[in-house]
Amino acid sequence: MGLPPLLDPVPHSLGLNRPLRALPALACDSHMHIFDTRFAPSPHWPRTPPEAPVAAYRQLQQRLGTARTVVVTPSTYGIDNACTLDALDQLGDSARGVAVVDQQVGDVELGRLAARRVRGLRVNFVSPQSWGMTTEEMLTTLAGKLARHADCGGWHIQVFAHPEQIVALEAVLQALPVPLVIDHLGRIDPAEGPSAPAWATLQRLLDGGNTWVKLSGAYMRSTVQVPGYADTLPLGRALVQAAPERLVWGSDWPHTTEPPGTVNDADLVDLLQAWVVTDAAMDRILVDNPARLYGFPAA
Repeated sequence: MGLPPLLDPVPHSLGLNRPLRALPALACDSHMHIFDTRFAPSPHWPRTPPEAPVAAYRQLQQRLGTARTVVVTPSTYGIDNACTLDALDQLGDSARGVAVVDQQVGDVELGRLAARRVRGLRVNFVSPQSWGMTTEEMLTTLAGKLARHADCGGWHIQVFAHPEQIVALEAVLQALPVPLVIDHLGRIDPAEGPSAPAWATLQRLLDGGNTWVKLSGAYMRSTVQVPGYADTLPLGRALVQAAPERLVWGSDWPHTTEPPGTVNDADLVDLLQAWVVTDAAMDRILVDNPARLYGFPAA
């Protein structure tokens, strides 16, 4: 059974309900962002970021029952990872990070990030970036640097891309010398689901054994907010069937792609349960898989 409802709302999270099922110990939210007013946005960023500090995120952890987290540097801060590193310091060993850098990044900086528990680099083809347009060359350059850097053993490249970009980049993605993590269900249209051209590409990448997918951002392309983004069920279940050992789940809190106050994080956990069906599969995605990908101690 789930826990009783909250008395007070969590910032940037709709509703007071908790997940229908109490989550296992060491459950991990593998994709979220921290926005702290102590850190200035990059000059390239066109919008005022929300106020979403670590203290507010801890309230979400209490609501959902998660214990571990992965802090992803948002495009808001360009290549300045100071806010993410500060969050990792506050959260301690229960947190890992994914940083954003440009392709000129050197070994010293990569080593500094590794020492602060960063475990991946995000390459974003969707949002505005401080360097301008993200290119195939940037992706391959960064992956090559990670593969050669001893302090970055076990690191991965995380790619946020439109479905058509994933299709166009398939050969490049297959050849990356480090593990690949695809953000937010590959942004595949739920109306197409497993019949989408990008799904066939994603399935081949998963079959190659080097690719992971984040079960996150279901709302980005869903047209069925109530009840619970149900149009994503075929896609989510297809991913679980294809590679249950290389999936992780993320809340994407504080949900900056959506109108404020429209995303219920407990419902997102319940959606994961609807995708995976069994408690054993859910525990694998929430505990075992992120422990392997991000280097958390085994349960």
